[in-house]
Amino acid sequence: MERAVVVGCSCTTTTRYFFSRSSSSSSSLFFSRSSSSSSSPFFPRSSFSYLPRPRRYHSTITTTTTTTTTTTTCSRRRRRDLNLHRFSSLSPRASLPSVPPSPLPSPHFPQLNHQLAHQLGFQIVSEEFISECKSKAVLFKHINTGAEVISVSNHDENKVFGIVFRTPPKDSTGIPHILEHSVLCGSRKYPLKEPFVELLKGSLHTFLNAFTYPDRTCYPVASTNTKDFYNLVDVYLDAVFFPRCVQDEHTFQQEGWHFELNHPSEDITYKGVVFNEMKGVYSQPDNILGRTAQQALFPDTTYGVDSGGDPRVIPNLTFHQFKEFHRKYYHPSNSRIWFYGDDDPNERLRILSEYLDMFDASSAPNESKVESQKLFSKPVRVVEKYPAGEGSDLKKHMVCLNWLLSEKPLDLETELTLGFLDHLLLGTPASPLRKILLESGLGDAIVGGGVEDELLQPQFSIGMKGVSENDIHKVEELVIHTLKQLEKEGFDEDAIEASMNTIEFSLRENNTGSFPRGLSLMLRSIGKWIYDMNPFEPLKYEKPLQDLKSRIAKEGSTSVFSPLIEKFILNNPHQVVVEMQPDPEKAARDEATEKETLQKIKASMTTEDLAELTRATHELRLKQETPDPPEALKAVPSLSLLDIPKEPSHVPTEVGDINGVKVLQHDLFTNDVLYTEIVFNMGSLKQELLPLVPLFCQSLLEMGTKDLTFVQLNQLIGRKTGGISVYPFTSSVRGKKDPCTHMIVRGKAMAWCAEDLYDLVNSVLQDVQFTDQQRFKQFISQSRSRMENRLRGSGHGIAAARMDAKLNAAGWISEKMGGLSYLEYLQTLEERVDQDWAAISSSLEEIRKSVFSKQGCLINITSDGKNLANIEKVVSKFVDMLPTSSPIAATTWDVRLPLTNEAIVIPTQVNYVGKAANIYDAGYKLSGSAYVISKYISNTWLWDRVRVSGGAYGGFCDFDTHSGVFSFLSYRDPNLLKSLDVYDGTGDFLRGLEMDDDTLTKAIIGTIGDVDAYQLPDAKGYSSMLRHLLGITEEERQRRREEILSTSLKDFKEFTNAMEAVKDKGVVVAVASPDDVDAANKDRSNFFEIKKAI
Repeated sequence: MERAVVVGCSCTTTTRYFFSRSSSSSSSLFFSRSSSSSSSPFFPRSSFSYLPRPRRYHSTITTTTTTTTTTTTCSRRRRRDLNLHRFSSLSPRASLPSVPPSPLPSPHFPQLNHQLAHQLGFQIVSEEFISECKSKAVLFKHINTGAEVISVSNHDENKVFGIVFRTPPKDSTGIPHILEHSVLCGSRKYPLKEPFVELLKGSLHTFLNAFTYPDRTCYPVASTNTKDFYNLVDVYLDAVFFPRCVQDEHTFQQEGWHFELNHPSEDITYKGVVFNEMKGVYSQPDNILGRTAQQALFPDTTYGVDSGGDPRVIPNLTFHQFKEFHRKYYHPSNSRIWFYGDDDPNERLRILSEYLDMFDASSAPNESKVESQKLFSKPVRVVEKYPAGEGSDLKKHMVCLNWLLSEKPLDLETELTLGFLDHLLLGTPASPLRKILLESGLGDAIVGGGVEDELLQPQFSIGMKGVSENDIHKVEELVIHTLKQLEKEGFDEDAIEASMNTIEFSLRENNTGSFPRGLSLMLRSIGKWIYDMNPFEPLKYEKPLQDLKSRIAKEGSTSVFSPLIEKFILNNPHQVVVEMQPDPEKAARDEATEKETLQKIKASMTTEDLAELTRATHELRLKQETPDPPEALKAVPSLSLLDIPKEPSHVPTEVGDINGVKVLQHDLFTNDVLYTEIVFNMGSLKQELLPLVPLFCQSLLEMGTKDLTFVQLNQLIGRKTGGISVYPFTSSVRGKKDPCTHMIVRGKAMAWCAEDLYDLVNSVLQDVQFTDQQRFKQFISQSRSRMENRLRGSGHGIAAARMDAKLNAAGWISEKMGGLSYLEYLQTLEERVDQDWAAISSSLEEIRKSVFSKQGCLINITSDGKNLANIEKVVSKFVDMLPTSSPIAATTWDVRLPLTNEAIVIPTQVNYVGKAANIYDAGYKLSGSAYVISKYISNTWLWDRVRVSGGAYGGFCDFDTHSGVFSFLSYRDPNLLKSLDVYDGTGDFLRGLEMDDDTLTKAIIGTIGDVDAYQLPDAKGYSSMLRHLLGITEEERQRRREEILSTSLKDFKEFTNAMEAVKDKGVVVAVASPDDVDAANKDRSNFFEIKKAI
């Protein structure tokens, strides 16, 4: 399932050599389902945690692609800037000592029994200790089938398993994508509709998902509980090798496509989860651009088709082709298997041998080989249309220049050097190619992912969107001119140093957020392994990194990077220019073509055919909506409540005071990295200034000071720290009328650079000058483009924010800074900048004076104890430089949007449908059982009715326990009113619910898995800080946990009243197509107030 086309998602899923500037890729990775801990839009972990639903709309200077639980923070790993004029130890050319390698621990891992390995049918191909990840890695080959296995042993409790198959498609029917969905729908040992969902309900997984790439399919799981981990592994192995879907055509129809006819007199429609998912993908201009570019670059290979599926082609796929694809490619001989973590390496082989020994060798590895694309002799130009709105959208052309860099895979040294070149060109706002394009005023934002090396052959893409038709060729000329200039003149010395420090810090920190480190390593390794190259090489960066640094020092950076620009880009004839033209009629035309096709199909059917199709439609729906029998459910392995800790995890927190500012310190092992948050109160900010806050945050990091240009500032941050970010944080506080509103400054650095970090933060906060009118206009264009992209691709988030704004003050504040209101503000602000820049600049200064003050400030620090002991002097100096108080009085935030049902109309083929109400207002009193119940509703009632039988890509509910807002949401949904009917039926579902002890236990365990989600040290310190801000005590955490563990069927029944309140008093917001909204308003007279957004 294309879980979130990676064009723009923040999980560190790219398999680039050592680091990733962006996880976006024209090769379109598809995520299947989503674990609740993988920061997905479908199962937001914030529903079940003790933290608020994070609302972050921020500008970031960061050195890692950090995955958080925040659904609104898909950071694209751009690094930003910095300043100084009163830094004691810093000058613009002062440099930090290189970050030393981490000391290696003694490799006391569970020992592999070589004799046992051979008895189990495995031979060792190679083994070595990889110091970069402090792991012992062994590559095995299964003697009978040739399956390759990597077993990585270390001290990481977050264990990871993955099995990967090469799955190159020959057409755009989406067969690998549909199969990836379908194999998780029941298997030989687990004969129920969806074992995957049972694992979602009742596992302690830290990751549970599947990915479809253009040439491979990955099935990874992770857990910190060994018993749970092996349960997950067994379910996944049985699913991929012995799925029921190859015998059950209903699964193919449900997950792929089928004709739906509810009555012979009605129109036939297409339904299917992947079909509707891909209609959503093909509604997003950036996705269309990426797919068009990839297919044009690789016309003669498997990359010349869409592995995710083109909605126009998916209905050509037959069940026979589907079965054959599985038989051909889902074989151990065609697999790569990965284990990682602190479990027993011998047990890993025992589990695998049970499955692999059932097979003989096959010819699949030869048949699945990915062929190279031969290089063109001359450039190619492609013109494509995309669905656009009326008016200003018609000026928004897109143009992207793309090069295929090599006919054969590159050696690792060249690949690493290209990665550095990519960062130098595009990695930060100060990077010359990015900066020059944005400052040209020729377009709104950058498109293209730079260097992408996930596939067999690397590529480079760069362009702009929001370009007028007359400026398309100017963009192309500017790209080439800038690259020629850089090839001739080289890069600034400070830029080289900043990039080197940024990348080196990222490699050594290895901060993958909530994405398991072992999975990040697996995806890095598989990027070579899948093409029969050395799988260990991508994991080892020390020697190539030092060699590159030595080359630059010896030959000079120009000698290192200029030949690459010349060879791979300027003198490379394999160039594809993709021009995307806005077409306001395209969405309607596509829908009309589909309807016409279906009308012809219906006209060709006899009365008997129509009756049979109607019968088949009802048969499929009945099967989808019929629960699995208890005996089938019991087949899925699960833990017992005895396996669950009775107390929540504790983060060490010392609360102190430095010069009148509260300081929280968390003594955690961070490998000498110091993480800090400086929190300021936004309570005195005027309401009318709220929409400026995101742009204010970006300005702090992307405008210069009196002494430094923003480029110098940016380079200083790259040279001295691991990154700085600034963003607003807003949440309701349970039991209080006023919301929690703060501005948070986050930073990280090596502990010995703490003074540099705090000095730079101080300079960003106090010295940046809001004087660059043209840069500010760029920020507006970029922000507007991002918001429009969110509206098309993550409309459920826009709908959720809009409903929150109607129901509580915190929601209203957040919507002003990141919802539809913010987009509307941006659409008018650009003209105001030209007309009254002085007033806007003054407003930015007013925000600074209102927010940045010692009064109400809190500082949070996470690091090793020895580093915390030395930090007081540095923090004291920082605090003393802050203004003592805000001169502006506190503001009252008791504001809401009108409680009207709204349809936000955009050009799309799918909808995002929401309904919400405040259940505290209806009398509900919070209990920990609500976490269990809301998760259960998502994974049963909504999964079955909105997704499985409704055909939407996702359906879920979310309970914000701080505000009391309970929300229903759907994602890439072909329906509108039907989904609302499902939401309204939730009370009846709970009222009629019967649940045995095993089912209830699974629901409780799954909820605990969400609450206890695995966190790295920086996330632990950050979560503890948020609990402090929101007044969540350890006593309350313990009480909620006890309520979760003691949840009963009676609690489910009592929750019915809350669901009836949502049904009767809820407000509806949908992001939807014009036709579906018109139909809804005809069906229910004037149900929606229409707002046109694009």
